[in-house]
Amino acid sequence: MFSQTAEYALRAAVALAARPDEALTAAELSRQTQIPTDYLFKVMGQLARGGVVTAVRGKRGGYRLSHPPQQTSILDIVNAVDPIPRILHCPLGRPAHEHALCPLHAHLDATYAQIERTLGERKLHELIDPTMGPDPLGALNLPTLSPSTDPEAPTP
Repeated sequence: MFSQTAEYALRAAVALAARPDEALTAAELSRQTQIPTDYLFKVMGQLARGGVVTAVRGKRGGYRLSHPPQQTSILDIVNAVDPIPRILHCPLGRPAHEHALCPLHAHLDATYAQIERTLGERKLHELIDPTMGPDPLGALNLPTLSPSTDPEAPTP
C-alpha cells in the first residue's frame, strides 16, 4: 500500500525524532536507516519541501525535524513524499456518477479517508522505541536474510 519512498521517509523521520537536538548527516541517516544515500537525498529533499525537515548547513550540518515529534503526524510525513490518493470524481468519467461516486469507488475512497484519519491521529513520537537509544530502528543489528533463511523467499 505504501511506496518505498514513504517507507524511507518514515524511517528517516523516526531516526531524526530519536535525536531531536542534533542534525544528522546524510551518511548517518543512511547508515541508521539502511536507505541508499542517493535515494535518501531524494527523500530528504521531498521532506524539506513538505516542511517536515530542515536542512542545516555548516560543519555540524545535516537534517533535523522542522517541528517536534509530538507535533508531526505520520500523515504529514507520508503526504510530503507520496500523498494518500483520494477519489473525488468517477475514474471512469461516467455522467451517472457525476454527483456521487458508485459504490465501489465510494468504498475505496472511504478506506483512503480512514487511512488518512488514522495516520493523522498518530504522531511521530509514538514510533520511537526508547529502549533502542540513538538507533531507534535497530538498523545496526538488523539481520540480513539470505534466500535460505528468508521465510517469504520462493522455494526452488
